[in-house]
Amino acid sequence: MNDSSLSPLSSIPLHAQLRDLLRSRILDGEYAPNTQMPSESELGVRFKVSRITVRQALGDLQKEGLIYKIHGKGTFVSKPKAYQNVSTLQGLAESMTERGYEVINRLRSFRFVPADKQVAERLGVEEGTVVAQIKRVRLINREPVSLEITYLPQPLGERLEKADLVTRDIFLILENDCGLHLGHADVAIDAVLADSDLTQALNVEPGSPIMHIERLTHTADGQPVDFEHLYYRGDAFQYRLRIDRERGSRP
Repeated sequence: MNDSSLSPLSSIPLHAQLRDLLRSRILDGEYAPNTQMPSESELGVRFKVSRITVRQALGDLQKEGLIYKIHGKGTFVSKPKAYQNVSTLQGLAESMTERGYEVINRLRSFRFVPADKQVAERLGVEEGTVVAQIKRVRLINREPVSLEITYLPQPLGERLEKADLVTRDIFLILENDCGLHLGHADVAIDAVLADSDLTQALNVEPGSPIMHIERLTHTADGQPVDFEHLYYRGDAFQYRLRIDRERGSRP
């Protein structure tokens, strides 16, 4: 498709034709990440369509996360989102560095706190029992992507207090330094809006969409050892997984 190839006679609406053409150019790199798109009027002249048609096409691309708008400045191409496959149990750095990303951590706090009801239930301890709480901002290629709040039983916390939490995943520390064999994790995913703490930690606007993951990791023999709240920027990160349809006899 070139600039003159939109067809008013096609059964495909003009805004959909334009959307597909622009999407292709974004994915092919002709419109590079973080660069400004042509204005609505420029696109209208270039493709010989109305501003309403252009606006519909850009609206669809914005819903797909391929572009974003800055008030008073224009429309820009979004950066490709980093992603983590969750078919295996891995820490963020463990997963991302093997694909060439740089992952470092900004340690916000490390303290020992009484377990509230939820933390106590997840870790299998009495409410009020002292547990370790670790807060870290995870940066991918120097950009803050997630806030990680981790709870561990006190003995493990005392081991991690002396560990390198700036460059290492907690999973690898638990396995290599503490001698634990991790087995599986229970994961729940939902969405929240950025509050003041997330706004500051992740450098996003108040009310921005945030992916929230609750993860409880067990040892190979089923003992819960690591309970986490993971908050990911919705504009910068994806979780990906493969789901197979169960094979078997139908009723």
